[in-house]
Amino acid sequence: MEHPRWSRRFVVLGGAAAAAAAGLWWQRRQPPDHDNPRLTTAEAFAAAQKGEITLVDIRTPQEWRSSGVPVGSHQIDMRRKDFIAALQEVAGPDPSAPVALICARGVRSARLTLALTQAGFTNVIDVPEGMLGSSAGPGWIASNLPVARWEG
Repeated sequence: MEHPRWSRRFVVLGGAAAAAAAGLWWQRRQPPDHDNPRLTTAEAFAAAQKGEITLVDIRTPQEWRSSGVPVGSHQIDMRRKDFIAALQEVAGPDPSAPVALICARGVRSARLTLALTQAGFTNVIDVPEGMLGSSAGPGWIASNLPVARWEG
């Protein structure tokens, strides 16, 4: 028969492992902090319409199909190996050109904002509400901003 003290230890260790896993899961879903500019979805839409920024939807093709894409945006899956070349194709080669990034809920856009800044881009703007909303705001879709069907 199993000793009760060992059973309690396994329960405690199992609970600690579950808590650690939950903490890691939660942390990975939080946008990293950065000092780059941020725009609301409405501001991003207005600036893209005026040609003041290049708005880039960095989500996946599956997400673009599922929810549509922001009108006035360029779709570049952030997982592409040639992401920077694709970005420069739509925004131009100047690393100081204003580029705004949008994803689903602002986590990936914040991470990529930091990565592009570290890569030498000097005017990367985050749209932290994302398409679906976050703690930063209701998001593109809930704000009733125009969405187009992805034609990919």
